[in-house]
Amino acid sequence: MNELRSLEIMDTTLRDGEQTSGVSFNSEEKLGVAKLLLQSLKVDRIEVASARVSEGEFQAVKRITKWAEENDCLDKIEVLGFIDGTASLDWIHASGARVVNLLSKGSLKHLHGQLKKSPGQHVQDIKDAVTYASNLGIKVNLYLEDWSNGMISSRDYVWYLMDELQHENIQRFMLPDTLGILNQVQAFDFCYACRERYPKLHLDFHAHNDYDLAVANVYSSILAGVNGIHTTVNGLGERAGNAPLASVIGVINDHLVRKINVDENKINIVSRIVETFSGIRIPRNKPLVGENVFTQTCGVHADGDSKDDLYFNRLMPERFGRERKYALGKTSGKANIKKNLEELGITLEEETMKLVTKRVIELGDKKEVVTIDDLPYIVSDVLNQTMDEMPIQIKHYSLSLSKGMRPFVSINLEVNGKMYEGTSSGDGQFDAFMNAIWSIYDELGRERPILTDYLVRIPPGGKSDALVEAFIAWNYKGKEFKTRGLDPDQIEAAIKATLRMLNLIEQHDNVLTGQLSNNNKETKNV
Repeated sequence: MNELRSLEIMDTTLRDGEQTSGVSFNSEEKLGVAKLLLQSLKVDRIEVASARVSEGEFQAVKRITKWAEENDCLDKIEVLGFIDGTASLDWIHASGARVVNLLSKGSLKHLHGQLKKSPGQHVQDIKDAVTYASNLGIKVNLYLEDWSNGMISSRDYVWYLMDELQHENIQRFMLPDTLGILNQVQAFDFCYACRERYPKLHLDFHAHNDYDLAVANVYSSILAGVNGIHTTVNGLGERAGNAPLASVIGVINDHLVRKINVDENKINIVSRIVETFSGIRIPRNKPLVGENVFTQTCGVHADGDSKDDLYFNRLMPERFGRERKYALGKTSGKANIKKNLEELGITLEEETMKLVTKRVIELGDKKEVVTIDDLPYIVSDVLNQTMDEMPIQIKHYSLSLSKGMRPFVSINLEVNGKMYEGTSSGDGQFDAFMNAIWSIYDELGRERPILTDYLVRIPPGGKSDALVEAFIAWNYKGKEFKTRGLDPDQIEAAIKATLRMLNLIEQHDNVLTGQLSNNNKETKNV
């Protein structure tokens, strides 16, 4: 049996990914992501910066290369350099990096339009740069910028360039679809032509996603025989971005069966950290890492999963550090709701289940967001416990905000019929509000949930009286709660989400311990 062919993964989140509009990583974030990519995710190489960008970039590269040298992976750190005499190479050498990804012109149009040089002059400049880099102890990979256009409109020039350079001290020839113009047939044909003509060269393919074909083009390039693929976490990159690392890994493992070193179980956590550092939210339907991608919405699907995993595919969530969920809404059937209740440890009589299902569908018809954390409320409501009977209520509060002074909050909180007062300041109004709440919880000896995410969504149009949605995620005893508040005022919306969280936790604990206040006989089944 033939041994699996190996494939290198080079991630360029810290270089090409940082060219996403509005994204800038500081040196601490760059070092953290570099460690995650190499140690946790185990990609083969990372491109961390462009030479001569800024002093801050220089210091960031120095921190990364120092760590990499101490951990015996300096040859996995790569920096984009330019054919500018010795300037870029001197910058890279001083930063501690020992691999340059040298940017040459892979199309005649770019050569004439930008450099205004002949092919012979450009080849000589590249050879001089390679020689100088070798003297500095720097290994060279060569980008053929705009290679895809070069293969379309000036292939003879591409062949001339590679013919002249194939015996130079160049480790890898990197073939970028710089403008994201290729389709999967072209990607295969062009990569295959390079593979056939230069069977001994190491070839990398670098895709951009302008036509949403980056992953398809990666697939074709691997079939054509390239040795390495370039990716970014979450598909970050200029314009429409690059090939997303998660999708590429899923395709390689399930459709191409190549030997790679990446640990796919770590993909989700790395994606979440890059999401936080970049400020670019992961779309809910983003393959493998989006919030919704392992969530079944249709009740028929949930029923099929219960009977024989009929709606599973090879992309099992556990592979990627995820878990399967079943959405609640107007398309939910009993199977969806039953699976969510089982996760909460709740079982219901058949008639009660029908009533709960009906209530969930009614809420979905009204476009209400229904989550697993809402189910204890819905169960209680169905069993004649109204929302007015919430055990925790905010009776009064006062928010004070003055220039030059910290925000201050005074609050009256009712807990199970008893009134408590709390006052506190904070770094912001919501922080002051939470500090006041926690002062009461400390007095009661109650455990605090931990805020893990906070998102405010404001409708487009800029109307000051528009409703604001606050989505807040909390962790309580290892369980995640997500709550939503809606109000024209951002702080009011966040307060509503917080009150809902406090009651969800209270109600959740009560339901699990069989303490529903109405003493309905069906609570014996909860």
